[in-house]
Amino acid sequence: MSLYINMRLAAILIFLAAMPSMLGGMAHAQQRTVQNRPYTDLRPFHFGVVVGTHLQDMEFTNVGQQTYIGEDGQEHQALVTVDQSRWDPGINVGVLGEARLTEHFQVRVAPMMYFGSRHIVFHDLNKLDADGRAEESRQDIKSAYISCSTDLIFAAPRFNNHRPYLMAGLAPMLNLNTKRSDNLRLKRYTMAVEAGVGCDFYLPFFKLRPELKFMYGLTNSLDTNHPNNIRNADMRPYATSVSDARSKIIALTFYFE
Repeated sequence: MSLYINMRLAAILIFLAAMPSMLGGMAHAQQRTVQNRPYTDLRPFHFGVVVGTHLQDMEFTNVGQQTYIGEDGQEHQALVTVDQSRWDPGINVGVLGEARLTEHFQVRVAPMMYFGSRHIVFHDLNKLDADGRAEESRQDIKSAYISCSTDLIFAAPRFNNHRPYLMAGLAPMLNLNTKRSDNLRLKRYTMAVEAGVGCDFYLPFFKLRPELKFMYGLTNSLDTNHPNNIRNADMRPYATSVSDARSKIIALTFYFE
């Protein structure tokens, strides 16, 4: 089972775990307690800080069989497949500003930075070693994204000191780390759609909001002009092995307000 499916299952479990709270006002068996910060949600606008961790993934569209002219001037065949080999946790930090629209709807703007990495592996299936394994090449893509997401939040009625919610929005992203020497090079700009679940916890001195969200790139993140800048012709099939690359991020974020 893929990582993305596992995280979707985790989101479903979190949502199901929050359902009793969402229906708490309808359950007579539940008892109300003293509310912390009872008027905090009535403010028309408020600020906060954000810290969290995330995993970066990339969805590739492989082009299949290729014909190219190598360094020796001869015509060669290449069949290169590309995939991400592992996921390493990164960190994300930022600030937020949130405006109250109605009792249940809020709009949030959250400038944030994502520091992480992707580990890419290339397999040339036309070049096999003595053990029958495809020739392999690897690339580590370090990334530092600046994002400014705009999200619409739908929150359930508050019950005691917690309030679950759903969110969705758009996140334009600026990639600060693009190397010209890599096999694959990512564009500097991309746009992502994001959706997730979370819950507000009202503590005596501040509000804590853990949130699990999924981000998916709406645009092709691959710099398709980059293969023209590669001087080594034998490395060009690796750079042209992918026609489309979509960025994915799974983030567990903590908002402090």
